[in-house]
Amino acid sequence: MFEKLGQLIIDAAEILCGYPLFFLLIGGGLYLFISSGLVSLRRLPAALGELRRKQSVDSAKGQISSVQALTSVIAATVGLGNIAGVAIALVMGGPGAIFWMWISALVGMATKYHEGVLAIMYKGRDDKGAPQGGPMHIIEQGMGKKWKPLARFFAIAGLFGTMCIMNANQLTEAFMSTFTTPEGIAGSQLLSAVGGFAGLDNIKTFRLLFGIAVAAVVAVVILGGIKRIARVASVLVPFMVGLYFLMVLYIIITNISGVPAVFKSIFTEAFNLRAGLGALAGIAIIGARRAALVNDAGIGTASIMHGASNNDKPVREGLIAMLGPSIDSGLVCTLTAIAILLCGNIDVDGVKGLEVAMDAFRKAIPYGDILLMCIVVCFAMSSMFSYSFYGTTCSNYLFGTKRGKLYAWVFLASLVIFAVVPLETAVGACDLFYALMAIPTMIAVLYLSPRVRRATKEYFGNKNNKN
Repeated sequence: MFEKLGQLIIDAAEILCGYPLFFLLIGGGLYLFISSGLVSLRRLPAALGELRRKQSVDSAKGQISSVQALTSVIAATVGLGNIAGVAIALVMGGPGAIFWMWISALVGMATKYHEGVLAIMYKGRDDKGAPQGGPMHIIEQGMGKKWKPLARFFAIAGLFGTMCIMNANQLTEAFMSTFTTPEGIAGSQLLSAVGGFAGLDNIKTFRLLFGIAVAAVVAVVILGGIKRIARVASVLVPFMVGLYFLMVLYIIITNISGVPAVFKSIFTEAFNLRAGLGALAGIAIIGARRAALVNDAGIGTASIMHGASNNDKPVREGLIAMLGPSIDSGLVCTLTAIAILLCGNIDVDGVKGLEVAMDAFRKAIPYGDILLMCIVVCFAMSSMFSYSFYGTTCSNYLFGTKRGKLYAWVFLASLVIFAVVPLETAVGACDLFYALMAIPTMIAVLYLSPRVRRATKEYFGNKNNKN
């Protein structure tokens, strides 16, 4: 039964996440990029300037600062998708898939800009009066009450799409492959005893117990609410991105002669017509599909976090929000691709992600797989912290804050469940729910984009805003 359900999820993801998702996210994002006057390029200096702007703290307007919102969003997006997701894209689509991830980052910045602006423009409140953001509030307030079913559709999809399905799965896989196997650890008798009681073999028992341990660690942070999540993210994000950059820099320096060939393969394979237009389209779709899991542009989660900001200037929030894809899909994904293409092997059978990346770092750096494992733990945990807030916000919208608090426990239970399921099922489920979240989000963003353009023109037309 579970195998049939898993295959059904995979098949549904293949249909919905092919051309429909590609045209929705890349096509819609390209429209926003052009119609906004190339905002992600022209307004990049202004966006960087916003990071240096001192912000006042007003709890009546929001729960966290704009920069904390950005770091919390990056904490969610800079996760295992930047390592496992990139590796999967390379295995499935070759080096050319990375080019389309870059294109997704560029148009994703424009999409995130619109999401950030709308998150403040149409900020909602929960039943206790606390400021809340997200597509459900944008749809209901910006598009009108008649669109409320679409808002509820997003919130329902968000309950499942924010459960860190792939993060829990791949973190468990990485821990197993790096440090030990169930047969080789002290305590295998305990595994056999627990597995015998639960009707599981040693490997599944190990994954189950590890999932429980991860859920316990995550609980310490997420049960403290958004302010604790933001504090942890503001410390964890600079550390993990900086350390990862240094590791890849070492790989580049020690393999410098191979770098030109890596970039050549990315560009040539992105437009490789030897296998026909169908193959080219497939590579582009794979890159865009994996990028959707990396930068979340057009998925709607960013507007949930930025809606919790105490910023009351929509355009300023949009400028800060659009920096996210440049860091996750631009910088971190490129670092991963370079490392794997220099030292790894992407010609493997089946869908493999983190295993490919771990092998590349193992070959390139002494104890590189151990160091990467530490990065993976930081990446995975940071995603889980922020995503729990996304799901809780959706739950609060649907059920109210009193019953919505129960979602945190459902989220923790899901970490245990998805630590056990096969990778193909985890990837399919993640892609499917992301696609379902993208549909209402992009409808709202495209529908309301003229209001964003008007607000942008007014903001930059005011000389006081340029200081």
